[in-house]
Amino acid sequence: MSTKKTTTEWEVKDRVYYLAGGISPLTFTLASKHTGAFPLMWFDEELKYSRELRYATNQKSPFVDEQVGHVTLAHIVFQDGTLTVPKSQQALQKLLSLYHPQRNITYFEFDAVEEAKDDVEDLMLEVKALNMAMELDVTHAEAVLRVEQGSNVSTMSSQEIKRDILLFAKSQPGLFMDLVNDENVVLRNFAIKAREMGVIKLDDDQRTFKWSANGKKIMTVPFDENPYSAMAAFFKTDEGIEVYKSIEKKIA
Repeated sequence: MSTKKTTTEWEVKDRVYYLAGGISPLTFTLASKHTGAFPLMWFDEELKYSRELRYATNQKSPFVDEQVGHVTLAHIVFQDGTLTVPKSQQALQKLLSLYHPQRNITYFEFDAVEEAKDDVEDLMLEVKALNMAMELDVTHAEAVLRVEQGSNVSTMSSQEIKRDILLFAKSQPGLFMDLVNDENVVLRNFAIKAREMGVIKLDDDQRTFKWSANGKKIMTVPFDENPYSAMAAFFKTDEGIEVYKSIEKKIA
């Protein structure tokens, strides 16, 4: 989105505006004059009062108090989410780029510099995520993938896990890095693997973890809590550390 401009920085050029949120209806009409239902006012910091705005095709200014004589009012219409305003329509450009109260809320102005900056930031994030994915060991990668793909991860080869973790890092770098840095993700995966390998079992009511060998209770899952998240938290306690070490020996 474009940054705030002042009249001293104003550049005469063609401008393009887009509806925010990626929406693109066939047509969208933006408020072009002040009404009770759609206030169109701009507070002038120098004059210390709010000034009424309206779009008139035969006027040089979007401010009502600067418009003279007969005015020809017109609608401001986005088509397919886009509005292109040539440099010859300075009053409309200034209304949209400087003063309209819905600027950067309902719509925004395309700014090539800002777009390039955003693209660079996105690419840098993607590169960082891919480098992180390359360095992950298979166990950690499996834990992260399980959040996205569930139990399917259990049947994947190490190469399939490596491939999918790279694809995940590329497509959703922010989420990927959050999961990599979440220690509970690894602990949850450890608990799931222990159950899948038959070292521990979870009762049908999803409330109690037990040792499979003797049926002895390991822990009770708090009400309304995900059992594997609860187990991950349990592993951080003094008692849980000992259980973790015991499970680790059995599944090694």
